[in-house]
Amino acid sequence: MTQSPVRYDRQGAVGIVTVDSPPVNALSQAVRQGLWDRVTEGFIDPDVTALVIVGAGRTFIAGADIAEFIKGGMGEPDLNDVNDLIESGPKPVIAALHGTALGGGLEVALSCHYRVAVPKALVGLPEVKLGILPGGGGTQRLSRLVGAKTTIEMITSGAFIPAPKAQALGIIDHVGEGADPLAIALSFAASLPAGPHKRTRDREEGLAADRGSSVFDEARASLAKSARNQFAPQRCVDAVEAAFTLPFDEGLTRERELFMQCMAHDQAKALIHVFFAERAVTKIPDVPPSVTPRKIGQVAVLGSGTMGGGIAMNFVNAGIPVRLLDLDQAALDRGMGVIAKNYAGTVAKGKLAQAEMDKRLSLIQPTTDYADLADADLIVEAVFEDADVKAKVFRRLDEVAKQGAILASNTSTLDLDAIAANTGRPADVIGMHFFSPANVMKLLEVVRGKDTAPDVIATAMAVGKQIGKVSVLVGNCDGFVGNRMVQYYATEAQRLVIEGASIEQVDQAALEFGLAMGPFAMGDLAGLDVMAFIRARRVAAGLIYGTPLSDRIDPARKGQKNGRGWYRYEPGNRTPLPDPEVAAMIDAYRAERGITPRTFSSEEIGKRLIYSLVNEGAKILEEGMALRAGDIDIVYIYGYGFPAWRGGPMKFAELSGLDNVLADITRYHADAAAAGDADGGYWEPAPLLKRLVAEGKKGFG
Repeated sequence: MTQSPVRYDRQGAVGIVTVDSPPVNALSQAVRQGLWDRVTEGFIDPDVTALVIVGAGRTFIAGADIAEFIKGGMGEPDLNDVNDLIESGPKPVIAALHGTALGGGLEVALSCHYRVAVPKALVGLPEVKLGILPGGGGTQRLSRLVGAKTTIEMITSGAFIPAPKAQALGIIDHVGEGADPLAIALSFAASLPAGPHKRTRDREEGLAADRGSSVFDEARASLAKSARNQFAPQRCVDAVEAAFTLPFDEGLTRERELFMQCMAHDQAKALIHVFFAERAVTKIPDVPPSVTPRKIGQVAVLGSGTMGGGIAMNFVNAGIPVRLLDLDQAALDRGMGVIAKNYAGTVAKGKLAQAEMDKRLSLIQPTTDYADLADADLIVEAVFEDADVKAKVFRRLDEVAKQGAILASNTSTLDLDAIAANTGRPADVIGMHFFSPANVMKLLEVVRGKDTAPDVIATAMAVGKQIGKVSVLVGNCDGFVGNRMVQYYATEAQRLVIEGASIEQVDQAALEFGLAMGPFAMGDLAGLDVMAFIRARRVAAGLIYGTPLSDRIDPARKGQKNGRGWYRYEPGNRTPLPDPEVAAMIDAYRAERGITPRTFSSEEIGKRLIYSLVNEGAKILEEGMALRAGDIDIVYIYGYGFPAWRGGPMKFAELSGLDNVLADITRYHADAAAAGDADGGYWEPAPLLKRLVAEGKKGFG
């Protein structure tokens, strides 16, 4: 007989129901059944007058078992039945919170008559981050405690609320001292008056003021802007409103109806995919957990420009000292000045204490001498994206770095093996491609070369986690995963403009799809001078990157950095504004080539942009440059602002139907060929995509 993950004990007149299901006490079917059985046992125990529900290990109940979501059913007992049992029982029940009480975990706590917590506990209802809403009574019970506005804010943001704030809001009844939630709960139980003890479902504190108010319409209007095109946030408001317009049991029924609507929606499928994909990126078949990472106590960063400075900030933010090298003292001084300014801005916003800023700056030792890097455990090169420059740097590093030091390149496109060949230690060389701004963007592409040692890979992945990055292992090819795909996305944007779309229309279609910015605004942010340099290199190698249209851009136009790119920018303002000079250049380009502009719908533009990513992503998968389709999705979500609720480009293709996607790609390829457009050659359908469709497969596996 399988042992239950929930046990029952007694301390004096208090029954203790302990959830012990490592690692996070998720509400699996076995835990729900255990709660049902043990709470029932406590209610019929004649020697107890109150019950405490507490979590063993590091947390209370962190939430539902997400794996059950994708298996098509949660199994009995339903969480609502468990919560009703707790709430309607003959004895008071106290939830003793530590760690996190999230989602279903908080819903269990809300069904208890009282909630106590250690000071560091966190509570929240983050289901919206999975494209769903609380389905265990959370929208109905929380509303009765804190009112509509706070409930809507908590549920639609998915924010985690510290216990002291939760007490101030009325979610938690008592925050005790120390770190032992059971001790706090037992002390609280000893102070309880004789019953009856009011059920949360019968509370009225939060309901009276908001009945018939405009708070729901205001929330919907606000979410229409902040969560544009997202399904679940609006359903969350509908569910909360039900708490104010329906009796409790009918409100629960309405909540469940809305929950099931969300579960059936593609956005929930996408976000649940992202949840699991982000956790899967750490699993590397030939680098098992048994591989021990190297110890990293001292880091060096080469290059004090925008990228190098941002990379240095990542490490000192994690308490790791950095030696920042630049051979130009003036550049080094400027770089340190920019770092200080960045930190000062954070201090001014109240997000960082001055003392902490001073501490972080003290961890950066600027230098112009390679000899100062001799004791670094990890050296990250962030110099100009030029093969000859990087070759020279790595030859010098090979001379000064100690044995066992990891030599990492921040290259975004260049051949890592060619870089490693400039050293006598290719096993110690790896790519660590940070995304700009490096101190903000969460993605880190970890690039393995053909000789990179397993423990070097393990170290880079571990360091990425330590400095707060989402690290994804990728293979060594031109552009790796992210930039290899985006080069065709950017090229397709130019082809659309050549055919008749406007720059603004293309970018607007990308925004309507849910991307953080359009391809032309992205080019201006990255720098058109950088883009021109990469295009020249790729064209010289017979590869595609952009179109001849980009060659017509005045070289003086560098994008946001000087206020003139595809768009124009006012001083001190990053808002892209249409530029008549660029529009005239495009008109002239079309006229020279006899192109009659045609009209496009936003849907057609969106498809051509996104499917260009999908097709190249499928080629990357087949080549083994990414371990999983989900890894590609994580790269795009965290590195390029792809909307998580779309699931990433590969998941979006699956949800759109691989057969439908292939049909469109095949048509785009035929159109480019018929027009004699060599720049559209990347539309040749990926063999993997063709094979999957031929085999009737629905996903990339």
